[in-house]
Formats: sequence, C-alpha cells, structure tokens
Amino acid sequence: MLALCRVCAAQQAVPALQKPVKVFLLLGQSNMLGMGDVGPETTKGTLEYVVKTEKKYPYLLDTKGQWAVRDDVRYTFVMQNRGSMQLVQNDWLSVRGRAIGPELTLGHVLGQALDEPVLILKACIGNRSLGWDLLPPGSERFTFEGKTYAGYKDDTPSWVEGQEKKPVAWYAGKQYDDDTANAKKVLSELGKYYPGAQKYELAGFVWWQGHKDQNAAHASRYEQNLVNLIKSLRKDFNAPNAPFVLAVGCGNPGRSGFGLQIAEAQLAMNDPKKHPEFAGNVFCVESRDFWKSKEASPNPKQDYHYFRNAETYLEVGNALGVAMVKLLQRTSK
Repeated sequence: MLALCRVCAAQQAVPALQKPVKVFLLLGQSNMLGMGDVGPETTKGTLEYVVKTEKKYPYLLDTKGQWAVRDDVRYTFVMQNRGSMQLVQNDWLSVRGRAIGPELTLGHVLGQALDEPVLILKACIGNRSLGWDLLPPGSERFTFEGKTYAGYKDDTPSWVEGQEKKPVAWYAGKQYDDDTANAKKVLSELGKYYPGAQKYELAGFVWWQGHKDQNAAHASRYEQNLVNLIKSLRKDFNAPNAPFVLAVGCGNPGRSGFGLQIAEAQLAMNDPKKHPEFAGNVFCVESRDFWKSKEASPNPKQDYHYFRNAETYLEVGNALGVAMVKLLQRTSK
C-alpha cells in the first residue's frame, strides 16, 4: 500500500488551473462501476470496517475522523441510461454513497504523485462483455466451434452460416460507443465538470473487466479483443502515447476455467515478446491475490462482485494507481 501524506481538503492548496487537467479515463463493467460496500462499520469487509475498525488506509480520513476530501482530484462518473448520459457523480474525490470502486485509492495515488489537477473520469455500466457489448471498432467476425460470432456493429451475437440470423435490439460494440461518446461529452464541456478548467490532457486509461466474457467463445478471443481495445481507445481520444493500465478482472479468483483463461489473456499484455508495442506503456496488475473470503466479506453470495469486499476495491485501485504512476514516469522520459 502506497503511503500518502496529504491531509484533508481544507489544508490543501487549490490546484493551479493554468495547467491542463490530467484526465484518466476508467472503463469496464460492474466492478469498475464499484461494488465495495461502504458500511456498516460492524460488518467485516466494508470500507468503514477496514478503515475505522482495522485502521487501514488512514489517509482516507481527515483529522476529524470524517472521510477526507481532495480538492486537487475531481471524480466524474457518467453512465448510459435509457438512451442518454446520466451523471451519477461529479465532485471532489471522497467517499460518497453506499459503494466504492477502484477510483477512490487510484485517485489518491495520482493526486499525490502529480502536480497538475487530476480528473478521474469513469464511463461504464455493469454486465457488459468485451466480446460483444464493448467490442472495439474494427473487430472482425470470427468462427468458433461451428458458429460465427459478431464483428463490430453486427446486430446478431452469433449464428450458424446458412441458417437464419436472429437479430437483437443491440449491436456489437454499442456499449463501447456509448461510453466513449459520454466521456467525450464530458471533455467537451470540461469546465462544467472541473470548475475553472479550460484545457486537459488525456493522460491515461484504466480498464477493469472480464467476468461477462467467461464463456468459451469470448474467452478464446479476449486477448485479441483487448489489444484492439487499447489501440482503439488511444486512437479515439487522440492519445497514442497515453499509458494504459488494467487489472486482472474476472469477478472471481480467476484460477481455473474461463476465469483463468481471461486472466492469462490480460496478463499477456505484460509480455514484450507477444506485444512489443505495449512494452513500457501498458501494464496489467495481478489482482487475484486481493481476493477475500466470503467469511470476511459483506455479501457471501456475490462472488462475481468480490463478495462486495471494499478492501479488494481499495487494493485494486491502489495497485492500478501505482502502475499508472510508473508508466507515466517511463513515458515522460
């Protein structure tokens, strides 16, 4: 855990907005959205239990024992809802609501490391797969075990060649298009979301996803789709050199079956022999060791949400932040 020394917002200097805001775009599915329970303090694995009872992550509290607020890190969370962008949260980074995601510790790490103002911009929704909903532009159809699977913009998830297709009211990549469009909308009205800001730099991408792809076809294609995703996001946001960090994100231990297959596909991004173009600018955090038991967690039935254990989300966010800082240092040289 990275040690942080900054204190509550009231004691921090207002960031100099003459500098462009460093924007970090967070994407994924429900665990990126945030499923770590905040309370109650009496329940093992909640944020209140971890911070106030176990005394971990002390920098999340201010000198009065309240949730610390950073006035150098803005957190904006948008989600597609019924055909339009919903603003879920837009405030200085702190603990608000009933659940947290990795943005909390990620934001603290980046705020500590950078002199510039920081915007954590999250655009995601739950229950989405990389092989269908988040399929990046340019992805081609592929055949697996006798079926053809959708390429970008196809409206049928899979079909047998020569048989009638069964279109659905969706298309491959629809969530990718929605999430990126929403993020671009926020950036086009930057001052509305980060008071006083006029300029920004897309400084990095953060990805945490994988549970919805745990089927034979999507798992077989995950590595290729992930490579395409990284390239597509950098192109769409005109940020060809922006660091990209991700965490192994299976929503389960990821030690067997399709979970293991997806974990290995994600960790392959760290292999310079397989993906030399990503050496020094992409990194996958090994997060499977952050898995907590159901006995030490708020909800023993939601293994796909890490049993809603807040400490898992804190540790993943912290690790992603540390990885991002290292990549920023490398790419700035």
